[in-house]
Amino acid sequence: MTGLPVADRAAVRRAARDLLARDRRAVATVLVLHSAAAVAGLAAPWLLGRIVDEVAAGAGVAAVDLLALAIGGCVLAQGLLARYAQYAGHRFGERAVARLREEFVSRALDLSVSVVERAGTGELATRSSVDVTTVGTTVRDVVPVIVIASAQLTLLFGAIFLLHPLLGLVALTGLPSIFAVTRWYLRRATPAYLAEGAATAELTEALTTTAEGARTVETLRLDADRIAYGTQRIGRVWTARRATLALRSVFFPVVEASYALPIAAVLLIGGFFLTRGVVTLGEVVAAALYLQQAVDPLDRLLQWVEQAQRGFASFARVLGVGRQSEPDVVPVTPATIGIPQARGTAATPSGQPLVVRGARFSYADGHDVLHGIDLEVRSGERLAIVGPSGAGKSTLARLLAGIDAPREGVVSLGGRPITDLDPAERRRRIALVTQEHHVFIGSLRDNLAFAAPGASDEQMRSALVAVGADWYADLPDGLDTQLGDGARELAAADAQQLALARLVLADPDTLILDEATAALDPTTARRTERALAAVVAGRTVIAIAHRLNTAHDADRVAVIEDGRITELGSHDDLVRADGAYAALWRSWHAGDSDGHQGRARTRK
Repeated sequence: MTGLPVADRAAVRRAARDLLARDRRAVATVLVLHSAAAVAGLAAPWLLGRIVDEVAAGAGVAAVDLLALAIGGCVLAQGLLARYAQYAGHRFGERAVARLREEFVSRALDLSVSVVERAGTGELATRSSVDVTTVGTTVRDVVPVIVIASAQLTLLFGAIFLLHPLLGLVALTGLPSIFAVTRWYLRRATPAYLAEGAATAELTEALTTTAEGARTVETLRLDADRIAYGTQRIGRVWTARRATLALRSVFFPVVEASYALPIAAVLLIGGFFLTRGVVTLGEVVAAALYLQQAVDPLDRLLQWVEQAQRGFASFARVLGVGRQSEPDVVPVTPATIGIPQARGTAATPSGQPLVVRGARFSYADGHDVLHGIDLEVRSGERLAIVGPSGAGKSTLARLLAGIDAPREGVVSLGGRPITDLDPAERRRRIALVTQEHHVFIGSLRDNLAFAAPGASDEQMRSALVAVGADWYADLPDGLDTQLGDGARELAAADAQQLALARLVLADPDTLILDEATAALDPTTARRTERALAAVVAGRTVIAIAHRLNTAHDADRVAVIEDGRITELGSHDDLVRADGAYAALWRSWHAGDSDGHQGRARTRK
């Protein structure tokens, strides 16, 4: 499995700036409110210092009461401003996260099927759930805290310097150790949290695939193997989390120890200056209170720095979706292999032949599955592809649909490499339906509308009738019947007919059916195939055939063996040639006849 890429620091910074720039007014409002709250918070220690000096100077009770009343007003103002600042910050954060989720879904849907398959479901599931949630927490809670805590610290230390520059210099004694340990931590935190995210994705993948294949695991008695596999992935997560915990176990103790140092220094050195008349007692008390007040924003700042590193790593993983490049290939251009380049290639070709020249393809292990495939599928032709299991039929179908690109050679439509077509236009022109299908949670209408959002109810019903979906008439609420988990569950055969109905609604120029009726019983499959044949008349149809009656009805038949096309011609021609196809036909025809006889005996 090949994971999705991770965005670099520069890309994350640009995206973060863009996220803030989209809602400048809200950001400005949050900053102003928090800054005002911070300024209001500065008044209390200063006023308390004034009270000390006034009492030392023999001031009356009225003056002290007035200063105390001012302290109460400042505290109330600080609370109200902080409350509305937090409210505005959360509103901004939720809007930003909503946009981020929408953009993530858009980028994920733009990924090619091959990229999703290589990445694995666990990788996308982790990025769309854990990572997006972490980024949401960072935008909503962490960023405002870091910005405002930084502003508060600046104001607090500035206030100490205003009290007396010497006290300001003493107050800085704890910063060198905090700065050093923070720098040490930040250098190591991002790689560590990226590794933790990758390990979590692998664990999610292991649990998801085990749950989805639970029946297979139980049937083949693979319980121990899957438990061992999951335990190994849990061990990797444990190791990755221990690495981040080790960083925190150094970072936080050093920071906590650094808090008390400046307060003690101000009291000791301030007392020394006080005895010499350099500073007043009120200034020393106010400076100590300011430093004590600085502990809270400094503590929040450094604690949220840890969460910010998680958010930074998660943001990089979220942005990485959509930055996946296709696998490196060594293409052969149409001109170099004798395919004439169509005029006006900027436009998407329509009604043109689908041509494969010199195509070689290998999966991740590097072993070639296809070996120099040459094939031309004429417009409007019905081509059946047959051959033994593992011969490369489905792989060729994926190349023809543009899902995968050949390692060498080219697949072109109208003289233009199919992988150069816009993905949305390619999906509209060429549709691949396999025996793997999916029923989305929602109504039957919702499931059909994926293929044609503008389709009317009548068109949807006609598509279901066209593929022989007789079960539709028995649904209690018709097109409004809810399907999927927690609602009506469709049988595998019904779900496959639903996929075929989507194909009818999509109305592509070229249809590739990779054993698309495999889940249907022979009688239903034959009826569905005949219904489809009437619907797709005039379109190019490429069928991966496991039932050879499909090959019998096709214009031409291509036989694939060991990744090579060994025979190509009409059914009758290949039967007369008495080669591999003729042997397959005789074997299948005899088995099919026995099956019909067996079913006849059963009916009797």
